[in-house]
Amino acid sequence: MAMRKIFKALGYLSALLFISIGSLAVFNHYDVQARGNGEDYDPSIAVLRTPEAAFAGLTDFPYTPRYLEINDDLLGKLRVHYIDEGPRDAHTIVLLHGQSTWSYSFRHMIPLFVDAGYRVVAPDLIGFGRSDKPADWEAHTFAGHVDWLEQTLDQLETKGATGFLFDWGGYFGLPVAARRPEFFSRLVLNTTMLPRANSVLAAGWVAWWRRYILKPEIFPISGMVADMTERELDSQTLSGLDAPYPSEAYKGGPRRFPMMIPATPLNPAHSANSAVWEELANWNKPVMTLIAASMTRGMDPRVLQEHLPGAADQPHYVYPDANFFLIEEDPEDQARRTIDFIEST
Repeated sequence: MAMRKIFKALGYLSALLFISIGSLAVFNHYDVQARGNGEDYDPSIAVLRTPEAAFAGLTDFPYTPRYLEINDDLLGKLRVHYIDEGPRDAHTIVLLHGQSTWSYSFRHMIPLFVDAGYRVVAPDLIGFGRSDKPADWEAHTFAGHVDWLEQTLDQLETKGATGFLFDWGGYFGLPVAARRPEFFSRLVLNTTMLPRANSVLAAGWVAWWRRYILKPEIFPISGMVADMTERELDSQTLSGLDAPYPSEAYKGGPRRFPMMIPATPLNPAHSANSAVWEELANWNKPVMTLIAASMTRGMDPRVLQEHLPGAADQPHYVYPDANFFLIEEDPEDQARRTIDFIEST
């Protein structure tokens, strides 16, 4: 009799668990409860390009804009902007930004790398900075961005580079590293992870984040960065972050990114990223992690340190008084640590 009650209770528990997981999966599905494109979205315009005049006030970003073209099966040719500073034949450092940032956010790091004798390459992801911006947010997919980044790095000839991957720069850069390991000789992983729908807590956080960040009529760019840094950002920095987006129509990429995070197996990126995660278990090249102490609970760097063999015994560092957008908090120190990391490995 007792065993029957136990089995009955286990059956109810299993059913409850199944229903809870199913409900959470539906709640987090790719497009559920999202606001979609901005109010000034024009479906007749597939790709937007920020007018150069929008960047005229960037007195703290004196680097020459450079451009290349990549191909997309549906959108045709897309123009990618990048910074390329320092000696062409020197060791290359590739700087990859994240959401609400662009190559502008590396403005304080670039001079230190160049002065140390390195070549610095900093592309803008499609949808960000001076790069072309697919207007329809559904044109932005996780797989598409990985492909766009791979094409970009292929043209930039970054073989054997040090990859400095921040936020979504790691989300897309890690799959590219697994697919094309010749691109990178070492990795600096800054406030990043490979999202792969691996926990209920992560799914709950993504559900909250999507609804929080997509709720305002105006999608926050500089506001997001300002809210997630400990130090106060000056007006010049805020203007620089907002410069690529003259209106909401240009924000298809930033608006879409929260929906692209694979919180559950229903997301198209789940299976692909899970396969990449398994491949990274064989990554023996040096890996250093940098993160703010405030982020270690939600994005524990020990997960990366334990999973990637190349992270063993490296000079990982946790910044005690910083927040998510670490590259706007103490960029000079991160540049120096990266230089030391390169020279020691």
